[in-house]
Amino acid sequence: MLHSAWNTVDAAVRRVGRGFRVPGPERDGLVLGAKSVGAATLAWMLARHLLPAAVTTFAPFTVLVVLQATVYRSVRECARYLMAMAAGAVLAAALAAWAGIHWWAFAILVLLGLTVGRLRPFGGQGAQVAVVGLFAFSAGAGRLDYIGHLTASVGIGAVCGLGTHFLLAPARHTRRHQKAVAAVCREISVGTRALAEASATGGGDADAVRRLRAGWRRPASECDRLHGEVDAETENSRLNPRHTVDPRHEAMPRAREALTIAQRALDHLQSITRTLDYALTDGHVEAVSPEFRSEYAALLNRAADVLEEIGRAEPTDRRRLEEDLDHADDHLRRIQPLQRPSAVPAAPTLQGTLLTDAARLMADIRSHLHVIAAVRV
Repeated sequence: MLHSAWNTVDAAVRRVGRGFRVPGPERDGLVLGAKSVGAATLAWMLARHLLPAAVTTFAPFTVLVVLQATVYRSVRECARYLMAMAAGAVLAAALAAWAGIHWWAFAILVLLGLTVGRLRPFGGQGAQVAVVGLFAFSAGAGRLDYIGHLTASVGIGAVCGLGTHFLLAPARHTRRHQKAVAAVCREISVGTRALAEASATGGGDADAVRRLRAGWRRPASECDRLHGEVDAETENSRLNPRHTVDPRHEAMPRAREALTIAQRALDHLQSITRTLDYALTDGHVEAVSPEFRSEYAALLNRAADVLEEIGRAEPTDRRRLEEDLDHADDHLRRIQPLQRPSAVPAAPTLQGTLLTDAARLMADIRSHLHVIAAVRV
């Protein structure tokens, strides 16, 4: 148990160290924490000097609710919390005026608060309807002066929280994410060329193909991780007053589309690798005609060119992209007549499987390229 606790502390210290050394999620977390401490303290000091002690806590609490990782999320959660606060205050005032302060009125308030809080517009702040209602009913007896002070305290917290976010907006990481997407697309491209080399020779290295088959897991997991980071950065760009190196709003949607293409391509490349692995192990690949293998390898090399091009952080050469796709389609058309009967019964099936996966690979790439080709970044 002590060892586990030490590992947890050590990991936290390492994250803090990375946050100080290099930009990234760790530094963003440190900056958000510092902004939360500063804004909450400021809100508490203002509320303490301007409002009664009974509502002072609502100001820093609102800051902690409002300050989220992105400006857009902060504005959204602030709006939801203000709606929840208003609903809870109205319920408390209405029940206190109608029924007075009684235990059964308190129970009705809790029930109504929980029920109203489930409505979709409140989102994750639905529980605050009941919480604010309980404070307004129990501590303030539903009085309008208490509710007015509570509203002012929440307003101070909202202004301090949002003001801090707009003055010290979260950092933009557009270029860093573009480079990460380019790196994973380049890795997939390198693997595709290795697969092309293995498919070009009848006596391919089965061990190399087996290693490649296992190696596809890393770029697949990296694509999943980057999808989440690109989505977060897309949200970070909304309402963010901070300029970025590449201010054009298409950068992240383009990066996301490139990741989608890379993931779909990986599915087909994994299938091709698995088929080739079985064929090399069984010796069936030698029964496939050299012309088929040569054209198939050329097709995979063209697909590698396309995958590398779509992931580039630099502007995409649209003409080169179209040329590579056209050449790949030419290879695909030339492969189809090469499926001849073979002395080995499994050879036609092998050729058909490889051809089907290649056709699906190119079809999936083409079906998502409209965003990549249309955006100039």
